[in-house]
Amino acid sequence: MGKLTNDRYRIHLKTANFSECYYRDQEDWLKVSAQKRIFRMTAEQVLNHLLPALADIKPGLTVQVEYLPE
Repeated sequence: MGKLTNDRYRIHLKTANFSECYYRDQEDWLKVSAQKRIFRMTAEQVLNHLLPALADIKPGLTVQVEYLPE
């Protein structure tokens, strides 16, 4: 198994109508919106987007985490 650091994961939030992606570069977390626009985010902002999906309070919102090997 490779490194298990933040930069080795890509997080996908999906509904029937859209998909967003979150990943870490050397400096920040990045969000790729459904319209393919890129936004820099703090870790706290990423959590604010993920927690409703993980708490299952938004019906139809799913989370998929992809491991990116070296």
